[in-house]
Order: sequence, then structure tokens, then C-alpha cells
Amino acid sequence: MNATLPAAPAVLDRIRVVLSHPSHPGNIGAAARAMKTMGLSRLVLVNPKAFPDSQADAMAAGATDLLVAAEEVGSLAEALRGTTLAMAMTARRRELAVPALWARDGAAELVAMAATAEVALVFGNETSGLSNDELAMCRRWAMIPVNAEFSSLNLAAAVQVMCYELRLAAIDPGSPPAISGAGTLASHDEVEGLIAHIERAAIASEFLDPASPKRLIPRLRRMFSRAGPEKEEVAILRGLFAALEAGPRMPGGKSFGMPREAGD
Repeated sequence: MNATLPAAPAVLDRIRVVLSHPSHPGNIGAAARAMKTMGLSRLVLVNPKAFPDSQADAMAAGATDLLVAAEEVGSLAEALRGTTLAMAMTARRRELAVPALWARDGAAELVAMAATAEVALVFGNETSGLSNDELAMCRRWAMIPVNAEFSSLNLAAAVQVMCYELRLAAIDPGSPPAISGAGTLASHDEVEGLIAHIERAAIASEFLDPASPKRLIPRLRRMFSRAGPEKEEVAILRGLFAALEAGPRMPGGKSFGMPREAGD
């Protein structure tokens, strides 16, 4: 399910996503879509093999405005012009490189710097990734902690992961949105009333021997503590047990037994 969260803060406007030498236009479009869902809008393309392209438009799926506004440059040096911090994404450990960060820590560092300066998140070519020279232009580099037995991650998927991490670092989403149609949690007294009602019904039906109750009531309390029933749910169960206590009904709706009120 998708949850609509508050608009992203201005800090994300100072983060540019750089795709260096992307070879598949579909990945460019999918990356734009990934960015827009997380509130990022600045896409920079370094020597894309095919752009503009109809496949990029199709994969953008509503984020074509990012493609229209995308900046196309001839080198990574141009893409990073004006930035204070550039962070490279790569799965390969390199010689003479600074220590790597995990994706979440890298996103947090980018967002912290973007509070006052321009920053860039840099992705390499789908096949070969970033060259050593390109990596050397980036002050920091980060890795996504993928499965070591299958570490191949699509470019657009990697962009989605990092844009998600950037958004989480930029905003506090708070509690998840309330469930549509959810009721109010039942009070302690209401749950205890339900348990007492179940106990009466269990004794009346001889399901429970009051001389040897074992742990039925404590287990019911534990179950309802885990479940966190709502007022409406408690009322449904009270009504059900009241109907069961009343016994089968004769034609015309009259009961063979003596009904109890749900609130008893």
C-alpha cells in the first residue's frame, strides 16, 4: 500500500541525482519516477546513450516533468560543478578509496550537508558502474547492503532505494496513517466485561468447569492484550455471546431461552 506523507522539505531540492553514462533509456525514466515518489526533482545525465527517448517517457509513468527538466552534460566534472559533497554509489571496493558508508549513513550525511550546500548522489553505468577516475571525484562513497550471493541491483532500483533513504533522512514521517474506518480502542473495563461475559457463557455451556478453570481466563486476557480490540469489536462479541446464551429461536423470532443484555 502507498501512504501519502507531508511534502518533502527544501533540503531535497539541493540534492541532485547524477546518472553517469546510462545506457538504457528505460532506466532513466524509471529513475525519474523513483525520484519523484520520494520528493526529489533534480536529475543530471552524463552522456546518456539515448535521451530523450520514448522508452524513458514510458517508464517515467507520470514523472516526465523531471525528464524535461533534466540537465544533460558531457562529463561528471560538469555534473558536480557547484556541489560541496558528492557521494558515489558503487558495489565494488576500490584501492586508495576513502572508507565506505552504508546507504542509510550515506543518505544521512548527504542530507545534513544539503541543509546549507549543494550535494550530489552519483550512479554509474548499468554494466561497468563508475570508473576509478569518476569515483576519485567523489569525496564519499556508499554501498547498499545487498545479498552477497546475488548483489546485482538494477540502476533504477538502486536509485529508488537511495531516494527512499534520503527522504527518511530529510523528514520524520511520524506514525503511519490511521487505518480507514478504524474504531476507538476498547477500555480496560470494556475488555474485562467481555471476558466476564465469555466466562459466564463458558460455564453455562459447560465448556468451563468453575471448580477447575485452569488458565482459560488468563489466556483470554493475554489474547485480548495482544489484539487490542476496538469498542465496536467488543460490542460485536458481546452481542454474539448474548445471542448464544439466549438459545435457539422459535418461528417468529421468540427465543427458547432467557436472553441476557449485552452489557450485563
